[in-house]
Amino acid sequence: MKFLKKLLKWVAILFGLLIITLYVTDTDYLLKAVRTIYMKGHTTAYLEDYKHFDNKPLDIGTPQPWPNHKDYNSVKETETLKNVNAQNGTIAYVIIKNDSIWFENYYDGFDEDSKSNSFSMAKSYVSALLGKAIMDGYIKNLDQPVCDFIPEFCEGDAAKMTVGDLSSMASGTNWDERYYSPFSITTRAYFDDDLTKVMTGLKVVREPGTSYKYASGDTQMLAIAIERASGKKLYDYLTESFWKPLGSENQALWQVDSEDHDLVKAYCCIASNAKDFARMGKLYKDHGKWNGKQLLDSAFIAKSITPRFTESPEYGYGWWLKTVGDKHFFMMRGHLGQYVIVEPNDNVIIVRLGHSKGPGDAVASFTPDISAYIDEAYKMLEQ
Repeated sequence: MKFLKKLLKWVAILFGLLIITLYVTDTDYLLKAVRTIYMKGHTTAYLEDYKHFDNKPLDIGTPQPWPNHKDYNSVKETETLKNVNAQNGTIAYVIIKNDSIWFENYYDGFDEDSKSNSFSMAKSYVSALLGKAIMDGYIKNLDQPVCDFIPEFCEGDAAKMTVGDLSSMASGTNWDERYYSPFSITTRAYFDDDLTKVMTGLKVVREPGTSYKYASGDTQMLAIAIERASGKKLYDYLTESFWKPLGSENQALWQVDSEDHDLVKAYCCIASNAKDFARMGKLYKDHGKWNGKQLLDSAFIAKSITPRFTESPEYGYGWWLKTVGDKHFFMMRGHLGQYVIVEPNDNVIIVRLGHSKGPGDAVASFTPDISAYIDEAYKMLEQ
């Protein structure tokens, strides 16, 4: 009994020293990581983790339900698609043809109204808000220096960084895009309660505006710039600019770093559903018009879905780009395989949400699942 008491005493002491060490070394964000992710059996962020973080609502206005296509759900999933969906843990798969729901199916206890984490699909919304801020006169143009809004980036090469560089992933900072390391800045940003402090600690190590390097920190900095330029919280700006005007049917949630600092996790973390996520794809497909009203400048959209750098044809401004044969897709992409895939010439939008994207690199390349979701959708449409 005495041995057990001594053992528990030393365990308590060691645990206390660990906690103190985390605070002294400014890695106390790991406590939140353990509490919200690791102790729940996950090794990375997951679809319903938004329930364990602070969120701000994206409220709806007048809902505009998607109409069902005349051939709604008349075709079943191909066997290949069934297998891919099962292997990768798909929770939603939707095909929209000519602005009508042509096919939809939901899995694993999720339904059409279930919320799940957008992850990096949120980057496309933030880029759209940059375009909106330019339309509204809050930001001059894509070439306006970030220094005008974030004074920590006013010296040396950092002074050359523009808001357009942030939207196109060309900041030149030392951001380290690693999702599974608990000590990467990507993980810190996900759990830290003061994202502004995290972002202003970055260093510019390459000349901005010269090359593409995927970095979630670029979008987070862009959010800070837009908030300071507009004087509006980003969740409010998104609600009034797009969530309500696009007729979203469900209130969404956007994670913030903390109630005290109240900054959205701009590079990720809008909790919504497949058919409401698809609305941004339709807006871009229709050159910024919705019900006859120009919500976003068509020239900005055209630039956004065109590669900025010829050596990096996979990315524009907040949107991923992929050519398959004679078809040209632009898409919103998120961790674990969240996709809104658009082929404007065919008037087709494919939405896939799920627990995994299967094998492949998460950042540097298009994983095989994307091709499967596209190919099988077109096989279904051709039946």
